[in-house]
Amino acid sequence: MRPKRIGYRALVTLWLLTTLALAAPAIAQESVGDTASQAPVDLVVVMKANRVLYLYSDGEMVDQFPIALGKDPIGTKRRRGDNKTPEGLYRLDWRNPNSDFYRSLHVSYPDAQDRAASARLGVDPGDFIMIHGQPSYDDREREGDWTNGCIAVSNAAIDEIWNRVSDGTRIHIYP
Repeated sequence: MRPKRIGYRALVTLWLLTTLALAAPAIAQESVGDTASQAPVDLVVVMKANRVLYLYSDGEMVDQFPIALGKDPIGTKRRRGDNKTPEGLYRLDWRNPNSDFYRSLHVSYPDAQDRAASARLGVDPGDFIMIHGQPSYDDREREGDWTNGCIAVSNAAIDEIWNRVSDGTRIHIYP
């Protein structure tokens, strides 16, 4: 028994459908990525050990940026001048377009728990912890952890974060 012959049009149609079916996951992923990159961010996550800041929208990670931390990054901030970046759950509660650094977003440190922990130690907890770009007062290349406790990113990264993160957005800072 001979196999039934397929006409030219049917063969082209079959080829086209197969090609589209194989390409569909890549096309769908690209489309989701494009949409996700424009989605409003509802959570910022900082992984101090990995030196990465992640942006999330509806539970999906939509972007990530390398970071620099305080000069003494191990452990959480407890006192003014300890050069540590805090750990915990906070909010990005206001922004400063005229910062000494290229743009800055304020982390709501210290919260009540931070103040209580510092009070038990008899010390000032410090304040003005920010996510910020590079210093506007000089253009030296910075490497490693160099802030006084803030989370530093490139100027291009702070532009992206600035445009996608609203005041009041949650930030989780992990060890």
